Amino acid sequence: MRIPAAGLVLSLLLLGSFCAAAQDGPKGHWRGGVELPDRTLDMEVDLDKPAAAWIGSLSVPAQNATGIPLADIAFTEGKVTFRMAGGANAPAFSGTLSEDGKTMSGDFSQGGASFPFKFTRAGEPKVDVPKPSPAVAKELLGSWEGALEAAGQTLHLILKVENRDDGAHATLTSVDQGGVEIPVTSISQKDAKVTLEVKNVGGHFEGDLKNATELDGTWSQNGNDMPLKLKKAGSAPKG
Repeated sequence: MRIPAAGLVLSLLLLGSFCAAAQDGPKGHWRGGVELPDRTLDMEVDLDKPAAAWIGSLSVPAQNATGIPLADIAFTEGKVTFRMAGGANAPAFSGTLSEDGKTMSGDFSQGGASFPFKFTRAGEPKVDVPKPSPAVAKELLGSWEGALEAAGQTLHLILKVENRDDGAHATLTSVDQGGVEIPVTSISQKDAKVTLEVKNVGGHFEGDLKNATELDGTWSQNGNDMPLKLKKAGSAPKG
């Protein structure tokens, strides 16, 4: 059977697309979701390898969480693994890339539970890389502790702030939710005003630094505003 020239060109083009996707591995923009018992949690994942190491970010539209940084990204013999940045117990993905490079499926694990996920390649990667935060005043450095009243629950939080060579870095730990350290996406300070962005959970905090021992402000998440007061660890109680 003779293949028409036009058909031969089309076949070659399709083959070229297939090979490109396969050679790229998991590099790309992916859309899909995790199958929870009561619903599908939609997600978007971006994976790229601009140099020797992989970089990535994840978004969960339903939770207003965008640009969540990914860590420990690996691709070996068709197997793809990565996790949300924030410690060894952070939510993790372990899956397999299809032979045509168009889909990625496997298991999402968190807190000892595991759920299936499936993503479909939807274009070129658009990794959201956090920008460095400027260094903050020494009064803001250290550990801060407080409690957030949310949906009838009291959540104890620990905020840790430090200055490194490339600027300020901070983590937020929810003690009552497994103690996972969540990276603070950005931290800024203007005089006594302190602002935190925590993209992993779609959270935002604005507060005032008082007497270098208290951060008094508001935590905003999923359209809800809640008062949050953080106290410098080790500071003497008010008398």
